[in-house]
Amino acid sequence: MGKTRKFISINNWPLEDRPREKLLKNGEHTLSNSELLAIILGTGAREESAMDLARAILRKFKAFRNIGQADLDCWRGLRGLGNAKLARIKAAIEIGKRFREEEIKEDRPKIGSSEDITEILMPRMQDLKKEVFKVLLLNSENRIIDILEAEEGTVNQAKPIIREIFQKAMQHSASFIICVHNHPSGNPSPSQEDREFTQALVQAGDILLVKCLDHIIIGNGNYFSFCDEGLI
Repeated sequence: MGKTRKFISINNWPLEDRPREKLLKNGEHTLSNSELLAIILGTGAREESAMDLARAILRKFKAFRNIGQADLDCWRGLRGLGNAKLARIKAAIEIGKRFREEEIKEDRPKIGSSEDITEILMPRMQDLKKEVFKVLLLNSENRIIDILEAEEGTVNQAKPIIREIFQKAMQHSASFIICVHNHPSGNPSPSQEDREFTQALVQAGDILLVKCLDHIIIGNGNYFSFCDEGLI
């Protein structure tokens, strides 16, 4: 018979081995994924430390992105993981995604291609369960003024109002806009409704002198650009 592993609480580990103390002493960048996750969890389960639970989660999901995508049913079978811990994990991952957008708003980078847009928005939008429509407001130098969330729709469609989009653009003195929404199915191919909406968006922009440079649809790791396809 194999030997039973003796359980030792993290509180009884040497100080230099405890994730929280390591983070405070050496910085968060020095911790492993398991150690970072263990800090978020706070506690483990009976006869299992927070590190044991963190390792079990990473064995199951492999990567933080997969953790962020996972539905509640996917978490079954993990002992010691109640709603409070699960909420903390989900919140921490969402904070990381939002941080990137906030950083972009502060830096106001110049947009030169559809890839510049998807690098900013895909990490968060490709995993959303509902369609969300965002509008990037650009100045005359194609630098980002702001990123606005126009509307959250159902799982199948979002119907932002064109008038409201351009109203916000003019309030911010934007010269150009780029519209972005996601397809929760993972397939970024535009629907007929997407095509008709884009055409109406471009026409409104021409009248109001706030040009629509692109409409991008984000899928699972890929995207469709109306501009790249010569449709704008």
